Amino acid sequence: MLRRIAFLLAGVLLLCTVAFAQSKTKINDKSAANKLLGRHLLSLQWISWDYFGRATVTNKAGVYYLKGEQKGRGNTDFVRVEGVITRIDAREFWFDGKVTTQVSHINDGKPCVRDGEDIVFRITGKRKYWRMTEIDNPCDAVADYVDIYFR
Repeated sequence: MLRRIAFLLAGVLLLCTVAFAQSKTKINDKSAANKLLGRHLLSLQWISWDYFGRATVTNKAGVYYLKGEQKGRGNTDFVRVEGVITRIDAREFWFDGKVTTQVSHINDGKPCVRDGEDIVFRITGKRKYWRMTEIDNPCDAVADYVDIYFR
């Protein structure tokens, strides 16, 4: 009887693991996927374009993860990105996760969180960075330029 219960529990655990497993990142452009991997500079214009934070993209079993932060100097301002890249095209990628900004003169200095699927970062023109296309800050009437740079 115990053996049967253990077998059933193992089966349920396996099903839960498969059900919650992240599907692989859809790669439509291998060169762009290679460009994304590794360490990058990260910036929010309210913090600085003179000094940068860091963002790292890793590939674990075909799933691309993005994590990064830029902190203000001498204050509590920051931008953080963390989540999964779901799709990579030649000039843009789709991100499922959180982008959190905190700037002293925006939203009364409180954090503003964008949390969701299909946050798009895009290269336009000859720029050497992906810019988050959803620039409208949902917590205040300002535009946030969240940029991830490449070489």
